[in-house]
Amino acid sequence: MSLSTLSCFVFGAGLLPASALAASCGLAPAGELKAERVAAAAPTRAEPGLYEGPVWIKDALYFSDFSFAKGFPSRVRRLGPDGKVSTAIEDGGSNGLAVDAGGRLVLASHKDKALLRHAWDGAKAALLAGSYKGNVFNSPNDIAIAADGAVYFTDPDWQKAAAPGGQPVTGIYRVGTDGAVTLVDGTRPNPNGIALSPAGELLYVNASDGLLKAYPIVKGAPQAGRTLVSGLEGGDGMTLDCHGNIYVTEHGAKRVRVFSPQGRELATIRVDANVTNAAFGGKGGKTLYITGAGALWRLPLAVSGLPY
Repeated sequence: MSLSTLSCFVFGAGLLPASALAASCGLAPAGELKAERVAAAAPTRAEPGLYEGPVWIKDALYFSDFSFAKGFPSRVRRLGPDGKVSTAIEDGGSNGLAVDAGGRLVLASHKDKALLRHAWDGAKAALLAGSYKGNVFNSPNDIAIAADGAVYFTDPDWQKAAAPGGQPVTGIYRVGTDGAVTLVDGTRPNPNGIALSPAGELLYVNASDGLLKAYPIVKGAPQAGRTLVSGLEGGDGMTLDCHGNIYVTEHGAKRVRVFSPQGRELATIRVDANVTNAAFGGKGGKTLYITGAGALWRLPLAVSGLPY
């Protein structure tokens, strides 16, 4: 997850106040909805696996495609404006993806047990964060990039076996613009989806404890989290619309549930396989893309959202 063109230009640069955007960005979903599969994104691997970490960049959707084979080999795929799917990065080793303010792709790599930045110019990916207190990470999973350039990510142990080493806890981390890594919360079992509120004052994280927690950010430092939603069924990746509503994928439940910033359930979006993550894209940022078990779905909505 990351800054979007929407959040950079609207929230970050202040071209339009967040309150004005919320009043004009469209109607949030309500009730029961169903997303449709993108046929062009059918699996091309022989082994089962997952699509993960969708992010919209310019006019295309990028997502990770990894298998359950040894090492969890992963590539980055691209759904272009022509509706065709191609391979953008052959061996990225990634799960979650994000785009930074410079348009560069940031990868949560279980292969390298690190956060990497890909510049699209053929150069070797740059290391953003590779260790904490002398140990590599478990398997970086999902990413959120703040307007001030700080990067937040989750580090569960789902793909820990991809490479040797790891951390003694499954944690939530912050990487400062100076490269310093701090542990935000090391008490939650397998933290997974992570996202920032549109104004950047709250960090949202779900985990295997079934809780969606909100961590207030004060002067760039996350504070203790408070429970916003409980009882999630396999909470996975998340995204937000321009009202600040939170779209939480629930892996085994095969659905995305939409919650208000106060934690009130607004809508349920159904799919026909396990889900992993979601991102807005398309014209006006009004198409919700959902990744899952060898499948990509889309759902046109009346509201704009963030491209991660």
